[in-house]
Amino acid sequence: MKFLIGLLTFLAAVVGVALFLMLPWVGLVLVLAALLAWMLLTRRGRQAASVTGIGVSTLPQRLGSSAVIVIGIAGVVAVLVAMLAMAEGYSETLRRSGSDDTAIVMRGASAAEVASVLSKDNALVIEQAPGIAKDEQGKPITSSELVVAANLPIKGGNVEEDFGSVQLRGVGEGAWKLRPNAQIVAGRKFQPGLRELVAGKGAQRQFEGLDVDREIRLGSQTWKIVGIFESKDAMESELWGDADVIGPAYRSGSSISSVFVRLTGADAFEPFKASLASDPRLQVDTSTTIEYFSKQSEQIAKVITFIGIVVGAIMGIGAVFGALNTMFAAVATRAREIATLRAIGFRGVPVVVAIMLETMLLALIGGAIGGAIAWLVFNGYTASTMSGVGQLTFDFKVSPSLLWTGLKWALAIGFIGGLYPALRAARLPVTTALREL
Repeated sequence: MKFLIGLLTFLAAVVGVALFLMLPWVGLVLVLAALLAWMLLTRRGRQAASVTGIGVSTLPQRLGSSAVIVIGIAGVVAVLVAMLAMAEGYSETLRRSGSDDTAIVMRGASAAEVASVLSKDNALVIEQAPGIAKDEQGKPITSSELVVAANLPIKGGNVEEDFGSVQLRGVGEGAWKLRPNAQIVAGRKFQPGLRELVAGKGAQRQFEGLDVDREIRLGSQTWKIVGIFESKDAMESELWGDADVIGPAYRSGSSISSVFVRLTGADAFEPFKASLASDPRLQVDTSTTIEYFSKQSEQIAKVITFIGIVVGAIMGIGAVFGALNTMFAAVATRAREIATLRAIGFRGVPVVVAIMLETMLLALIGGAIGGAIAWLVFNGYTASTMSGVGQLTFDFKVSPSLLWTGLKWALAIGFIGGLYPALRAARLPVTTALREL
């Protein structure tokens, strides 16, 4: 019977924690309001408040053992939030590269630009489709682009051995009109017809030799870096040059990878897409750029998030055992005190609630410290990882929603760590407890 009760308690705790982790902040506020009302308006609630006050007042005397819970949970939350901030920053960088009023057109069934091949004739047909915005001269705002991979030495590594992949994008003048957020911050734009490149600030941080007026070796040719641009999105991790020069240099001829277009508005996308789908001269896939770049980030973001949760769960198990050990010791130390309270009329429920609240208070402190560490150390921290055929530079983003997730994990660990010691305290026979030292 005891085994069955223990198993049911464990299953109820697991279900409760799972539901709690899915709880929005509004739900937690309602739970706290209900708990406060219970403690103020009911006899058992007032008893729980009294026992909680006694337990909290003795925390300074148990500072060492209490620190085990706080430090353990702080470590779990810091690591978890840092990993989730990595996934969030990666996804956010790619999402900023797109919008609802711009579209990308690639060859049908192409998962990414590097796998797509279109002809210049295809590009001319696409530029005539309805819904494309025009510039001051009445020309459609489009950009036919070629994407290839290039190898460059990584900063801080051996220039002869440590190479990384960078995405080299061949563009025309339309690319700058299409992406007004891309601004030259040093040097100048490349001149058409020359082996000149501009480097994004993210690529410049990642690779050697990407400074203005420096020459780099790509394949069998020498290229000159003439400018540095900033766009605060995924494009910032690329090198840009003239598509008509990059194509022959990489044996792509006059073919392109994609056509980007600016639409007259978000509502123009569906007519634009339908027009291309019905044209027998084309076999293309069309999507908004926000949709395209979101899909590009989806898989890696899921992997990073999964790793973060697995690592957090493993560390969380360790923190739970630390909390269990600490709270069992605390209950054993206060056994006579708890028994005395029960002997003068305090019921088991107030004792359980009091010990749970004490543990979750320590967990909350640990969660807040862990979240603060993650925000101070990792918010805005620059990292890079593979995306497509090149490395993407991005900043970690510790958002309020991630801090809230970290606090929920902390409270969940505190809940599990305090549950069994609390139940033991409530079930301990009064006569046995009074005889304990």
